[in-house]
Amino acid sequence: MRVRPDILRTYQGVHTWTGIIAGLVLFIGFYAGSLTMFKYEIQQWAEPISVPVTDPKSTNYQALIDKAIEQYPAQMAAGFELDLLTSDAPLSWYTQGQARGMELDNQLQTAHLHEQQLVLNEQAEHKLADLIDYLHRTAGFIGEIGHDQSGVYILGIAAGLYFLALVSGVIILLPTLVKTFFALRKEKGPSRFWLDSHNLVGIASLPFHLIIAFTVVVFAFHDLIYGGLAQFYGDKPLFERTPPAAQAYNISELTPIDTQILAAKRYAPGYEPIHVSYNALSSTSPSALFKMSNKNAVSRGPDTDYLAINPYSLEVLYTSYPQGEDSFWGNFTASLFSLHFGTYGGDWGRWAYFIMGLFGAFLFYSGNLLWLDKRMKKDAHKTSTHVMAKLTIGVCLGSILAVVAVLLLAKWANLLIGKINHHYMLCYYLIFFISLAYSFKQGTNKASYNGLITLSILTACLPISSAIQGLIDLALLPYYNGYSVDFIALIFSAGFFFIAKRLKQKSVKDKIILDHKTIEFVR
Repeated sequence: MRVRPDILRTYQGVHTWTGIIAGLVLFIGFYAGSLTMFKYEIQQWAEPISVPVTDPKSTNYQALIDKAIEQYPAQMAAGFELDLLTSDAPLSWYTQGQARGMELDNQLQTAHLHEQQLVLNEQAEHKLADLIDYLHRTAGFIGEIGHDQSGVYILGIAAGLYFLALVSGVIILLPTLVKTFFALRKEKGPSRFWLDSHNLVGIASLPFHLIIAFTVVVFAFHDLIYGGLAQFYGDKPLFERTPPAAQAYNISELTPIDTQILAAKRYAPGYEPIHVSYNALSSTSPSALFKMSNKNAVSRGPDTDYLAINPYSLEVLYTSYPQGEDSFWGNFTASLFSLHFGTYGGDWGRWAYFIMGLFGAFLFYSGNLLWLDKRMKKDAHKTSTHVMAKLTIGVCLGSILAVVAVLLLAKWANLLIGKINHHYMLCYYLIFFISLAYSFKQGTNKASYNGLITLSILTACLPISSAIQGLIDLALLPYYNGYSVDFIALIFSAGFFFIAKRLKQKSVKDKIILDHKTIEFVR
């Protein structure tokens, strides 16, 4: 296919500058986003190994709820959580903070039955999984605009630029797409190899990237989108709301939990309730939000489907399930969520999104390297080029180092510190900015090599920490289930070491070539 040279130059400029502007922000979003596919497994890995206190197959949830309502009616009426899968305490409620948002000071009261007696334990809510998700949604930008984090809007703008970069990149490749799609021409030098790798990853995962770019824009600006659509709907709401009851309900009349579970299963055959969040049980608008799991079906939430019912009347309030033609916008929004979250394909889908998320981070990193290589060849002494090179290394390596450092902190500090969430945030930003400063101080080559070696060591320390903790108390070893996280950490550690070794070899080779050229010039 032939494209006019002036059009190619225009789109090349669009592709370059949109990618450079958005690349570093999106690198963090994609890297952290790949980890969110297994954020609950990572959270579980980091928490201390403990002996199960309940069995979800035999727990009498009704007796547990009745006993808690009898002793703590006000707290239970405000709302509580019921986990139907855990082997720890299945009942909990917040004594400080709330479930929504990135609240670092949340305190939970957990409860379980032992010999028909209510056993309570107050603890801080660990936010390791939420921190990873926070980085994915905001790229680490702090502050709020309205009721949402400022980083969400920044990522929304970056995703818009990212969409332009994708479209312009495809147009640039059209003339040579068939001939060079699978070509990785190492014999033509590292620059050509990086370009071929960049193009291959970009084109091969194009549908995924288009979906992510579009859905991020929707997530960031959904309030503005809904506000604009509301102008066309007039008095008719976009999403139907169930009107409140005439009188407030009484928690003593709460429908039995088994009846609620049966109603949820009837509404969604083949799905299994795994968690219930109760809210405002003594008000005119109580709700019970069921997480519904079915590994063989499409999921439209971050990890499960959702079904909200009135826990007294069992009336369905809202759901993420398809609801027919009358709920077009609800179905459309749920579909967008499922495409972004990647949970519609079960475990295979999660692994696919994990890998493609890492490839996405590679896409932005390699794009920056290609731009820097081109600029260095034109003018190796230009200050802006060197600043961008240091930013690229500092931000990319710094964000990965910071996340690994937080994981290592979580593995040990959870044993020693109660309120750990502030330490997570402090550790992340401290390591990130130290890495960034080190890159500017020592230069890209030294920062890259030392950063990768440090990253390899820290990542290897994750499974080593698990082994040490297991050896400290061998009796708890049968209850440990974080082997998959340890195995993946070992693979990443070896990968970082291999890249560092190759980088060192390249630096030595470049120095020999440079010295040889200098000797020839002197002669």
